[in-house]
Amino acid sequence: QVQLVESGGGLVQTGGSLRLSCAASGLTFSNYDMGWFRQAPGKEREFVARINWSAVVKSYAESVKGRFPITRDNTKNTVYLQMNSLKPEDTAVYYCAARLLGGEYWNYWGQGTQVTVSS
Repeated sequence: QVQLVESGGGLVQTGGSLRLSCAASGLTFSNYDMGWFRQAPGKEREFVARINWSAVVKSYAESVKGRFPITRDNTKNTVYLQMNSLKPEDTAVYYCAARLLGGEYWNYWGQGTQVTVSS
């Protein structure tokens, strides 16, 4: 079955960095766009970043643009989110998701990894 497993979360001070990884299995990774989302306590899940299957097209939420580059390695079935210049408002559970090429909805989700930024 399809599994998306996030890792790399943790506690970091304001201004610090973390790199999240999401390892995918059970699917043909290069057939999927990949995305990162986050959900802070008491808030709805929100889009963070997206990368298409070939890593040519990327898009970002305004709140993270220029700070959180998204990359992928199709040979390792893994997508990454490099989180730089972290702020307390970045504190959330971060989820990766996979969307089949041409699809409208995100087909698969990971279980999430906690990122906490202390002030």
